[in-house]
Amino acid sequence: MTGSKRIKIRKLDSIRVGMVSFYSLANSNQTTLVHISSNFIDDMFVHRHQTDQLLVVKGQILITSLHNREYQYTFLSEKEPTIITIPPGVLHGAINLSEEPCIVVNAILHDGQTHEKDYRPIKPPLPYDIDWAQKLFRDYASTNREI
Repeated sequence: MTGSKRIKIRKLDSIRVGMVSFYSLANSNQTTLVHISSNFIDDMFVHRHQTDQLLVVKGQILITSLHNREYQYTFLSEKEPTIITIPPGVLHGAINLSEEPCIVVNAILHDGQTHEKDYRPIKPPLPYDIDWAQKLFRDYASTNREI
């Protein structure tokens, strides 16, 4: 599916109390914790009646989405709390080219009755730009090294 619906990206604001930061996440009908293995390129999914709201809580990941026969790549990491919202009908997947697994919280909004096809993997219809993806992961690793 290559509809005109677009993903939305929202950096989370926080309230700081002493040494603790509180983040307001997203309302949901269901919340899942997703473990994405290291060095992993996922197939894609498209949900007909589900909005995914993804937040990386450990590691980093590249979310792919297809719009007008072009991929949009969104890099997310635990270092910058950001929610990516993927509406129904948007073909999307995940790439983790790091050496560490990634943990993602998905605050799901059900927009109707789920269907078994919503969770059936789809091979990417176009090849991913893996060179670009590797560059994003390398750049992130080089600028976020622990000292």
